[in-house]
Amino acid sequence: MGDDETGHGFDHIQRVVGLADRISQSYPAADHLETLTAAYLHDVIDEKLVTDTAAASAEVKQFLVDQGFTTAQITAIFLIMDNMSYHKTLDGTAKPLPLEGQIVQDADRLDAIGAIGIARAIYFGGHFGEKIYDPAVQPRTAMTHAEYRNLNHETIINHFYEKLLTLKDLMNTAAAKQIAEHRQQVMLDYLAEYKAEWNAEA
Repeated sequence: MGDDETGHGFDHIQRVVGLADRISQSYPAADHLETLTAAYLHDVIDEKLVTDTAAASAEVKQFLVDQGFTTAQITAIFLIMDNMSYHKTLDGTAKPLPLEGQIVQDADRLDAIGAIGIARAIYFGGHFGEKIYDPAVQPRTAMTHAEYRNLNHETIINHFYEKLLTLKDLMNTAAAKQIAEHRQQVMLDYLAEYKAEWNAEA
């Protein structure tokens, strides 16, 4: 993923690992190795980043075997990786996550909000040629998985309302919820300023 141009590069991975490590300090019952391994690998089999998810999964499993991970550990790590993505909540296919998975999911979602979340949303939208803003295009609600992936009906600003502003209330852990409060306000302030400038009010 060294050539990623969608906001899912190694810098994103490092932040997710750092956040997962930080959150896990409040939950000593969580398996630290499984948590951080899933955090490092969570995007390498994601459908939005790889064309052949089955091949990517097989490659990762073999990599973990080569590193000495047990079958039980690999199963636990893949349970997290296969069920933590936001799109899984849209089609109802996500299996309940163990504590380790909840931590990684929270860490990933935290990196999607706040100042860096704003930058990543613009970077992602620009990569796929999305329009920045159109007041005539209303944010979509109750999207299916297919609708969520259809970027032809999305603007970058609408993405905040369709997804990013909902993530605060989807955090699993108390530690993540606390971090999310500030990052949510950063996004709300940004959107208010953006619209004021758009309308020549600021």
